[in-house]
Amino acid sequence: MLEVSGPVGADTGAEASVPGAGPASELDSGGRGLMATSPKEIFNRPVDTTYMGAPINNMTKGLPKEVESICPEPGCMKIIMARMFDEDGKVWMEKTCPDHGYVKDLYWSDVDLFLKAEKWEFGDGKGLMNPMSECSTCPDDCGICNQHTSHTSLGNIDLTNRCNLNCPICFANANRLGRIYEPSKEEIMDMLRLYQTEQPVSGRMVQFSGGEPTIHPDFLDILRGASELGFSHIQVASNGIKFADEDFTMRAAEAGLHTIYLQFDGVEDRIYEQTRGRALMKYKERTIEAVRKAGIKIVFVPTIAAGINEDQVGPILQYALDNIDVLSAISYQPVSLTGRLNCEDRQKLRYTLPDLARNVMEQTGYVTMDDWYPLSFTSPVSKIISALRGAETVHISCHPHCSLGTYLFIEQGTNRPVPLTQFVDVEGMFTELNYLAAKTRSSRFKQFAQMNAFYKIQKYFDKKKAPKGMGFTKFLQTLDGFFDKNAGRGKKDGTYTNKTLLVAGMHFMDSYNYELERVRRCVVHYSTPAGKIIPFCSYNGGHCHRNAIEEEYSITLEEYKQRRREAAQN
Repeated sequence: MLEVSGPVGADTGAEASVPGAGPASELDSGGRGLMATSPKEIFNRPVDTTYMGAPINNMTKGLPKEVESICPEPGCMKIIMARMFDEDGKVWMEKTCPDHGYVKDLYWSDVDLFLKAEKWEFGDGKGLMNPMSECSTCPDDCGICNQHTSHTSLGNIDLTNRCNLNCPICFANANRLGRIYEPSKEEIMDMLRLYQTEQPVSGRMVQFSGGEPTIHPDFLDILRGASELGFSHIQVASNGIKFADEDFTMRAAEAGLHTIYLQFDGVEDRIYEQTRGRALMKYKERTIEAVRKAGIKIVFVPTIAAGINEDQVGPILQYALDNIDVLSAISYQPVSLTGRLNCEDRQKLRYTLPDLARNVMEQTGYVTMDDWYPLSFTSPVSKIISALRGAETVHISCHPHCSLGTYLFIEQGTNRPVPLTQFVDVEGMFTELNYLAAKTRSSRFKQFAQMNAFYKIQKYFDKKKAPKGMGFTKFLQTLDGFFDKNAGRGKKDGTYTNKTLLVAGMHFMDSYNYELERVRRCVVHYSTPAGKIIPFCSYNGGHCHRNAIEEEYSITLEEYKQRRREAAQN
């Protein structure tokens, strides 16, 4: 996520009340959060409540509509109502704070894609059986609480706020705080274990972030620790400078690293000089070569801002395809705007998910606007896997406006990218899977249900249009690999799964386009030294819990230097 600050006063009626929490419950036996006396009882509660009984309000749909938002004025952040509406084929949000006035901001630049995303969601999750707190206000008292409807799909842990760059656009750095936030290895192990206590789905995928996480003095030991704890997927969000060293990358892979979430704003140094303050392309190229030798994977993470690097969207995709042997995904991240910016200044930089879909189409020709769906659209796949296995698995139940994505299947021999939507009726298949998952969950004959599901959905697969060498069985194995990382990387010769590239956009919120419906459904979380797990957009945006956490658990630069001197002597 990229942050841009600016001058000028905030432009942002009535206060909104947030639905109350469910009935009080006892702490679980470990003293961690709320836990009902009977797991079976809370598991079978109706879908209109979380596992802990807090009501789940259905997502508001259609336009115009009212949603809960916040005042964007720094220091206010009061919960207020916002109106979302269609104007000239675009979706806008407007709101008025009684203290700081009116604000209007572009939300999505294409109303048809906005409404399509709303249509293709398959219901909410039910949160956690053992949330950490019970609260009545969101998002200023995050925990995760019993109102949250999603479990952790990807868990973040910040290793440090120090960095080996000084980007002009970073929202997480020691230079701004003036203090050092760097949890010890022992504290980080506790934060990892916190994810594993979640019920009914424990945290299984972790990302170490920062700052620049690779400069933590115990970085490799932390990777080993996460691996020993049994995390199925370990990735690191990095600028790539240290990974440009082949020996370092090899040692990280040996310690348990699976994927580098690589900052990748473009394919030209002029872009990095503007966004990161220096030329960095040589480090990206060296990192790719080092990863190739180490046998791990890369996800490109471009931060895109209008007027800065939207012309790089297509070249980044082509660069990924040219290195498809080590690339698994691209996660484009539209710019997040903070500070006081007037409407005109915001619109110069504002970049939305439909802009991304349009740029990919116009700059590459590989996909059309119709090929994009919210990532939560894939949830029926995890539902049927859970039903057939008789155990809950990671379920992507985020709000449909949090993300858009499309899967490219890479044809063997030609490396031709083929959109999933070209050879699969995805709307028909996922609707059927959603129905079959509910039916299978209540079936006593799982093997028969599996055969029935296999038969039912095969009709949506068109082998004539599929990439050469991929039949229906291999297609299903590839889907399984999306949700089971061990299955996905079990055979690297291409005989079990087909090579794919996920092309996605993640729309992280800022205080101008903040929406509480989305925060309560967030699936990307942060584990903190305070023993709390906090949703991404409430940790980094809005009330920005990052600031309070880093302030409480940071030390002065002199204290940090003294700590490192003592560690070196021991």
